[in-house]
Amino acid sequence: MRVVVMEDYQRAVERLDCFALLDGHDVVVHSERAETPEERATQIGDAEAIVLIRERTPIDEKLLSLLPHVRLICQTGRGMPHVDVDACTRRGIALCAGGGSAHAPAELTLALILAATRRLVEDASALRAGAWQTTIGHELHGRVLGIVGYGSIGALVAGYGRALGMDVVGWGRERSLERAQADGHEAEPDLDALCARADVVSLHLKLSPETRGIVTARHLALMKPDALFVNTARAGLIEPGALLAALDAGRPGFAALDVFDEEPALADPLVHHPHVLATPHLGYVTWETYESYFGQAFEQVNAFAAGKPVGVVNPEALARR
Repeated sequence: MRVVVMEDYQRAVERLDCFALLDGHDVVVHSERAETPEERATQIGDAEAIVLIRERTPIDEKLLSLLPHVRLICQTGRGMPHVDVDACTRRGIALCAGGGSAHAPAELTLALILAATRRLVEDASALRAGAWQTTIGHELHGRVLGIVGYGSIGALVAGYGRALGMDVVGWGRERSLERAQADGHEAEPDLDALCARADVVSLHLKLSPETRGIVTARHLALMKPDALFVNTARAGLIEPGALLAALDAGRPGFAALDVFDEEPALADPLVHHPHVLATPHLGYVTWETYESYFGQAFEQVNAFAAGKPVGVVNPEALARR
């Protein structure tokens, strides 16, 4: 098959062991970022299969109208907010998704919590500039860690918090509350109460129509002036504009963010806010995760080429070809 991998601006794909799975296919890997549907269509050309790197490349009706040869789109990871699934299905384009490890985003969350509470970035930068001990941080031991969304990632972060001597409180749906309690943590059914109690609030919900904007300005205003708000999940979980206004108002006092409304987020005011530690969506960016994500995607390409598709999330599309 003619296969194209989009927006590998880290030039990582061809260095992966799993890239050998595509031996025998006609493969093109693009490192440049295409800004318009027309530019993306030019890159894709007459490819039959597209491999997407997370949510870097939007797939909409306009782009699909320019791609008559595409039969398969493989998404690394599960989420597809950037893909018009209905449009793909109407055109008989199979969509495949894979899974991923919770460890990489959970470990990044821990790193952000530690770096933010001890002000590591500020003091490391100050030291390079010739200054010594310019900040005073906080200890995490004995403080309250609020986990908003007690799923696989949230559970790992809760375990890290416990190892640091934090009191963990979980919030989420009934099953999440039960899981938190089963793990020996407190379950808090009221998000207002959790935000008011926690010294660190860490967001680990999946973005869906039900969860979009679930964290509101009211929730943020309830947080302590020295509290830390952490988001390594999705920016859309927060009411638009609420976090920036809350930080300006001093509640919470600090935020550590790995996700933004539009990415790359080079001009986002949150990136440049003095009370924000910002990272460029690194939650999934590890060699181990890349091997897993792309290994699954390349195996899906091979299965499709062999007439035995796997991982298809819109099976009705197969009948339209």
